Amino acid sequence: MPFRLPRLPRPSRLSRPRAVAVCALPVVALLATAAFAPLPFALAQPGMTANVLGENRGDPVITISGADTRRTSGQLRMTTIEATGPDADVSLGDVLDGWFRTDRAVMPRDAVYPNGDSVKEIEKHNAEEMRKSQDTATEAALNHLGEQGDGIKVTLKLADVGGPSAGLLFSLGIVDKLDGDGSGGDLTGGRVVAGTGTIDADGKVGAVGGVALKTQAARRDGATVFLVPKAECSDAESELPKGLRLIPVTTLKSAVSALVALEKGQGSVPAC
Repeated sequence: MPFRLPRLPRPSRLSRPRAVAVCALPVVALLATAAFAPLPFALAQPGMTANVLGENRGDPVITISGADTRRTSGQLRMTTIEATGPDADVSLGDVLDGWFRTDRAVMPRDAVYPNGDSVKEIEKHNAEEMRKSQDTATEAALNHLGEQGDGIKVTLKLADVGGPSAGLLFSLGIVDKLDGDGSGGDLTGGRVVAGTGTIDADGKVGAVGGVALKTQAARRDGATVFLVPKAECSDAESELPKGLRLIPVTTLKSAVSALVALEKGQGSVPAC
């Protein structure tokens, strides 16, 4: 005997949208939760720059005693990036916005801040890295000039900046104040020169990260030349502002040589 399903009442026009709306509520709630839930990322943007040949908050960045120094013109600007703090909540909306902007970068939080460190521990670590960088930058500059560190005292002072990435610019600033281009001229040639890079006592320049954002900070603050660790040329070129010339460097010596060649218009100036 055939079985026939009972005829069900036909839904009204109003019942369908209501059903769809009711079913959609959990999905909307899920998307809203995902959009505003904290994610393990940090957002970075171009930070401050500082002229190491000048003053920072009323104090000279570089003070040298025990040797004659020269009056400089032009600028050597170290560059920074600013990142959201380790305790900041970064949502999916923030991440998506950062991915589609050239003046923002999205980075894993652990790549910016060591996992598990408190804000105070991170600040202490960055301050210690800056102190070591300053000592090494001084040693590299004096080694480059053939000077003895026991006869020349260099004090470096830069407020509210941590990490080792200003090493190259500190060394160049010391060289410019003590020797310039070696023939009485400024190492900068009167230009606004910016850059980034770590440095060791032998003058080797190391990569730092965030160079695409640092080039934007440099151009914003008037730089026309940017010294970049050679290994990070492609990153620096990715969002290079108009009017900013990249010069790749591997050592303090190569950075000095490139600036002298640029100033005098003689010899080759490296390019990415």
